Amino acid sequence: MAKRYQRVPELILGFDTETTGLSVSSERAISYGFCAYRFGVPVWSEQFFVLPDRPITAGARRVHGLSIEDLEAKRATETVYTVEAGLTRAIQILHDYHELGAHIIGSNVVGFDLEMLRRSSISVLGRELNDEYFDLSVLRIIDVIDHDLAIEPSRELRPRRGQEYLCRHYGVIQGGHDALSDARAAVEIFLEQVVANNAGQASLSLATDPNDFVESFESR
Repeated sequence: MAKRYQRVPELILGFDTETTGLSVSSERAISYGFCAYRFGVPVWSEQFFVLPDRPITAGARRVHGLSIEDLEAKRATETVYTVEAGLTRAIQILHDYHELGAHIIGSNVVGFDLEMLRRSSISVLGRELNDEYFDLSVLRIIDVIDHDLAIEPSRELRPRRGQEYLCRHYGVIQGGHDALSDARAAVEIFLEQVVANNAGQASLSLATDPNDFVESFESR
């Protein structure tokens, strides 16, 4: 049973990906979205795209609307990496935020986003992500779906737990299958879940200026 959070951790990192398909063992991420919140306040974000080494399935394209041609065209205005460079950057961000004490927040983030990252890292980088530099197993993870099950275990009352449903339930603007927007939506869902756990009372204490953290991280 997942923990019910009564307080928001000081530092949290929303994480989401859009992919070439749904198989974590054979597909690739084509975009990564990260957003950091300190004391519940957004302080940093990054989104980048990846030109994959395999086709984008028709089903995935219907979800996020991106084709290989779209990704190629983004080179003019966005950061577009190779698969190797995208994996390396994503691992670096997760590593750095873990070192800062962050909790990683997402929707089905363990079974999908992080598992695809792990498998892709093995096949592309030859790294299993269990070494001294970065070990996936020690990440502090909050999955908003699991957290919602802890809040309301009844599957009859809530037969669906996907992010779109949770956005509607908690009054959060949906991300629309954009990696950064979906990462933000997951964090906002969590913040509303904590408020619900406290009978409608927020439990945030802005003890320091979040901008101090932005300057600290960007200097790393």
